[in-house]
Order: sequence, then C-alpha cells, then structure tokens
Amino acid sequence: MSVVLITGSTGLVGSESVNFFSDKGFEVIGIDNNMRKFFFGKNASTIWVKNKLLKRNQNFKNLNIDIRNSNALEKVFKKIKKNISLIIHCAAQPSHDYGKNFPLLDFNVNATGTLNLLELTKVYCPFAPFIFMSTNKVYGDNPNKLKIIEKSKRWELKKDDKYFKGIDENFSIDNCTHSFFGVSKTYADLIVQEYGKNVGLKTVCFRGGCLTGPNHSGAKLHGFLSYLVKISLAKKKYSLIGYKGKQVRDNLHSYDLVNSFWEYFKKPTSGEVYNMGGGRYSNCSIIEALDLVENIENIQIKREILKKPRIGDHIWYISDLRKFKKHYPNWKQKYNTKKIIEDLLNSFKK
Repeated sequence: MSVVLITGSTGLVGSESVNFFSDKGFEVIGIDNNMRKFFFGKNASTIWVKNKLLKRNQNFKNLNIDIRNSNALEKVFKKIKKNISLIIHCAAQPSHDYGKNFPLLDFNVNATGTLNLLELTKVYCPFAPFIFMSTNKVYGDNPNKLKIIEKSKRWELKKDDKYFKGIDENFSIDNCTHSFFGVSKTYADLIVQEYGKNVGLKTVCFRGGCLTGPNHSGAKLHGFLSYLVKISLAKKKYSLIGYKGKQVRDNLHSYDLVNSFWEYFKKPTSGEVYNMGGGRYSNCSIIEALDLVENIENIQIKREILKKPRIGDHIWYISDLRKFKKHYPNWKQKYNTKKIIEDLLNSFKK
C-alpha cells in the first residue's frame, strides 16, 4: 500500500492531513512526540487528537519520534522507502515568544529537523513529493512597512494599493525583523526550495497565514482563533496584544489547506513556493473575531488591550492566493472566517 508520511501528525494541519489521506485509501504513518505539551504546557497536549485519529483511521499509526533524531527517522525511511508516495512536513516549534526564550531548541526543531527529513527523502525516496508547511513569518515585519491606515476596528490598505489583494510570493524577506521563530522557519523554507531547485526533489513551501480548525490545540502563545474561542466559551478575559487589537489576519481552515496539498500532490513541481491563507475571502481583525463570537453566541467577552506588541508581529497580513489558484484552478475555499468560528464553537462544545 502507498504510504503518506506526516510529521506533526497530531497537530492542526497534520491531523487534518491524516484524515484526508486515510480517507483516500493511503496508509498513513505519523511522526509526532507531542512537543506542544513541552512547549506550552499540559493544556496544549495533542494526545486527545492522537486518540481520535487512531479510533477513526484503521490505516494510521503514530510513531513517537523527535524530528531532531536523524537516526530514529532513518530507521523509518529505510523500512518503508519503496512505499512512500508523499511526505507532509508539519512538525515545528510554532511560537514567536518560545523561540525568543529558547533559540537553540527552536532552530534545531524547525531548521535541523527539516534538513534531516530532506536528506532522508533524497536518499530513500527522491521520487516522493515533499510538502513543507512554512509560514508568512518568513517576510518578517516587512508587511508593517506598507501604507496601512487605521479604521474603526481594523488596520487596512487602500483599495488602490499594490498589495490590497494580499502579499505575494515576491514580497521581500530581507532587511527586517523576523523573530527567532521567523528566522528558523525561513531557513527551513529556503533549504526546502534548494532541495527542489538544486537537488531535483519535488518540493513545495506553503507559507501559511492564520491556520486553524477543530483539531487545533490553541494556546496563549500560538493559535489565536482557536484560543480565542476557547477563552470565550470559558468566560475568561482575552488579552489583545499590541496594535489596539486591530491587527488583521487571514484565516484558513485546515480542511481547505489540506485540499491544496492534494492538488499539489496530483501535479507536483520542484522548489515552488505559495502563499496560503484565507486571502480576501476570509480575514478579520482580532476585535472583529471577538465581535463575531459575541454575536454568534450572544455573549460578552471580557477584553484587555496590552500596548506592547510582540516582536515581528504583523499589523496587517492577507495572503495573495492568485499564484496558487492559477497553477491549481480546481482548488476552492469552503470556509470563510465566520464559518471557521462556527466550526470551532461547535467542536469545542462537544
């Protein structure tokens, strides 16, 4: 049976990928050692997701392996090398704040872990497409240099601005502040491209916007929509960090993201890069997200606005999706921000 190898298999994107490719009839092997619990505490543990996946998918198994451990990874690749049809690399240290406090660990997970996987792909299954879940943080704080205007509940661009439809893949990644997390992911992004362009592997980087879905173990330091919904249902106070809470995020449901993986898998290329988020179809400010939850649930959410923003945080970010849509015209978005929030609310109430 053809195998799909997924790192970070109990995280948001990894778990959605497990279900999707399992339903397509692939054997799915996950690599995940629940590092979210280590990074963010017991409330961020993904054990509950792993148990759901194992119960739902008979053709799925999860291996408790750290992607920094190249010897352990090699044993897996050696064993199943001829059967690997696709590699989806989602495992990461995903937090700005954690990366700043623990830069060596951050780099070893995000950069060295990615390099380990690329080398093993080159040696054991060079024919298998390699999908890397990158981030819009490769652009650092350069988006903050755009001509952003303040509106009542959000920061925005004028409609005649070059980037009104979103940040495209040619946007500069240089001469800016990235955050330590942004730097480690940028290295990983570039080395994935290099293994495509220089070595000839079928590689792609999806530079994600704000990604979320019902399997997201949102925490204060990562996963804003998921965490916001959880805080709201728990009737706790939500802290808006910097920029008056008007910073704009484009929101993409993990289902829509994994469908973009499927389109790429059917027609892979080498060393490609795509910005992948909600785009103009699905975006909101943090204030607008809180308002949506309040309106849907008919509740009031306690709020506090903290003046100091996080280093490298974006004031406004919307992905320009036109390149991917041009290359893969069959891909369509199902969820806008309101539908995403409704899905999260329904899931967390169960």
